[in-house]
Amino acid sequence: KSTRSARRGGAADFVSVPPFLFEAVLYAPIDETNSTAKIGNGIVFFTLYKKEVAMWESLTVANVNKEELQHLRENAVLRAHEKAKEETEAKKVTKQEHKKYALEATMKLEEAERKRIEGLKEQERQKVAKELELWRSQQNDVEKQNRVQNERELHEEGEQLKEKKREKINKARIRNEEISKTKLKDTKGRGSYSIFSEDLKEEQIPAPRSAGTIKINFTSRVFPTALRESRVAEEEEWLQKQAEARRIISADLSELEDLKEEEKNPDWLKDKGNKMFATGNYLAAVNAYNLAVRLNNKLPLLYLNRAACHLKLRNLHKAIEDSSKALELLTPPVPDNENARVKAYVRRGTAFCQLELYAEGLQDYEAALKIDPKNKTIEKDAEKIRHTIQGTVQSS
Repeated sequence: KSTRSARRGGAADFVSVPPFLFEAVLYAPIDETNSTAKIGNGIVFFTLYKKEVAMWESLTVANVNKEELQHLRENAVLRAHEKAKEETEAKKVTKQEHKKYALEATMKLEEAERKRIEGLKEQERQKVAKELELWRSQQNDVEKQNRVQNERELHEEGEQLKEKKREKINKARIRNEEISKTKLKDTKGRGSYSIFSEDLKEEQIPAPRSAGTIKINFTSRVFPTALRESRVAEEEEWLQKQAEARRIISADLSELEDLKEEEKNPDWLKDKGNKMFATGNYLAAVNAYNLAVRLNNKLPLLYLNRAACHLKLRNLHKAIEDSSKALELLTPPVPDNENARVKAYVRRGTAFCQLELYAEGLQDYEAALKIDPKNKTIEKDAEKIRHTIQGTVQSS
């Protein structure tokens, strides 16, 4: 252990290697930072650097009494403690600075990494958005091409029908002309023979048959179940409503004078709407059903079919209105209208679900299942709606 101190121009140097102690009072102060003391093989080797360049008269100070030596020793120890404390504080400050620098560097690296990840996410979002836009554009192009192709096919079919009709008319006209020419030739060959001869009378159309009346007797309907459990009254009410619906014409026919005779028939318009729906021309189908409803607003199938068109056209509120109107007309509930009521509930429930009103949609699907409990498709769709509702509640 080496300790150095200076007093009145002198310096004290201590080296402690228990059980030995080396002590020397140097002639002048030295550079304690650069000076060293090495111990090895029983030898202490000192390398001392002067603080000031000067010639020393001797290495140590002579004639130092015990009091001065004690004072030098105490000063050397005190200075050693102060120096050790300063070095400790300096190391502590340096360590804090290094830690602060390392923390700042780590934060900068994390910020750079976060920005890099956000940049990658933004690039991926833009890429997905472009792909989605391209897919939508392609879908629109495909739908447009299909619509144009369907219209072209319908136009071609119409032209073919017109051509066939013209051919039939021409063939009939040619046949009539040939028959007329043949008859004229036969008349000329027989001189003044009357055109009402016996030969020509045989070619005339025979007289219509005489009218008659056919009497039909119906057996009374028998229900095997008890009268309180039968639905005779409900079925008769349903059949009566259907008969009345066929007879009632609610639209003002004065506004429909320009229509052809067949276009004034709601059943013919319903069939036409069904054909338009089958070809994907939903707007034309809606127009046909609208005209049929104007002619007769008591037929539930018109509203039911129009609701299907509105679903395809994403007119969801109108689909709900038409389905509700169909259910209103499909009363009383009887086996004859079970299929129509199932369709009405399913179409209204589908419209509710597409409007994200899943609770209302589930109610309609469950009502359809009560009518047709063996329908697996409706059962699966109802289960999907339940899962959707549960997922929405859990996420909220």
